[in-house]
Amino acid sequence: MNKRITSKEIAKLAGVSSSTISRAFSGDARISDRTRKRIMSIADEHDYRPNAIARSLNSQRSQLVALVVNSIENPCEGQQLQYLVQRLQERELLPILLCCAGYDDRAHLMRMASAYQVDHAVIFSDMVSMADAVQIFRTARPIMVSFEPISDPNISQLIVDGSKAAAEVVAKAVASGRSRFAYLTGRNSSWIDKQRKSWFADALAQHGLSFVAESHGDYSYESGFKEAVVLLRRSSIDAVVCGNDVMAIGVRDAATRVLGRKVPEDLAIIGQDGVNLAMWECNDLTTLALDINAYMDTIVGFIEDQVLGKDGTATVTHEYTVRWGSTC
Repeated sequence: MNKRITSKEIAKLAGVSSSTISRAFSGDARISDRTRKRIMSIADEHDYRPNAIARSLNSQRSQLVALVVNSIENPCEGQQLQYLVQRLQERELLPILLCCAGYDDRAHLMRMASAYQVDHAVIFSDMVSMADAVQIFRTARPIMVSFEPISDPNISQLIVDGSKAAAEVVAKAVASGRSRFAYLTGRNSSWIDKQRKSWFADALAQHGLSFVAESHGDYSYESGFKEAVVLLRRSSIDAVVCGNDVMAIGVRDAATRVLGRKVPEDLAIIGQDGVNLAMWECNDLTTLALDINAYMDTIVGFIEDQVLGKDGTATVTHEYTVRWGSTC
């Protein structure tokens, strides 16, 4: 096995200092493009790449960001992560993706990432214990996304609120004659799912109404389809609110293809998330939507504050808006 060339040897070949080699690979603007290109050319010629592990030992920063999610199969999480990962990479931060679905010992999963001395941790998953996440990533000051608000100086929190948007949707549905609403939930363990249901329950109460039926899915298309067949056959329903967009699309397909219901004439369907596929012409779903870019930019802002060493807890709330489609 050939011995790898060192940064000092590259510096000697390029006729520059070792610090200039470091700046060339870090994108530092203090060196000219001409010098950077010459260094990169020599590095490529000798198959040199900087040792990130050694660099992290010197700087005491790993540049790693742990992203703890439920599953990348979920279109909402996938859409959010695509944007967030891009923003992190622009800042030369490398994400470590931890998928909790199908993994029983999620605390161990987080400890594995923590062993790499991650600089930051963003917890999207509602499958993990909040207490475990805070304890395991305590040196990284974790960022909690859509968890139950807690008072802890060691974390930053990103909270969502869809109460105004839910009230807007319900008001229109009621005005068009809807009075028998059902709710299709996701996981019982999800705090945000309980919040989503409460937004609509409170909005219905303002009109003297409440949910007349409820069914339990798992955020998948299949569960939306299956539960809708049972729910709509069992109860006289004229509006279904779903815990996410994917289930709502399953409900629409079951209602129209299996039961012969017309949407929205016979049945109004409302989703939540505002994912791209909800806007496809074949779906055209009415949904509570977040500005995903602004949502993820807040997380990036939390990370930048941490890099700058800003102390104190930070809590930011994002509100949903209604994206009107043809289903309500």
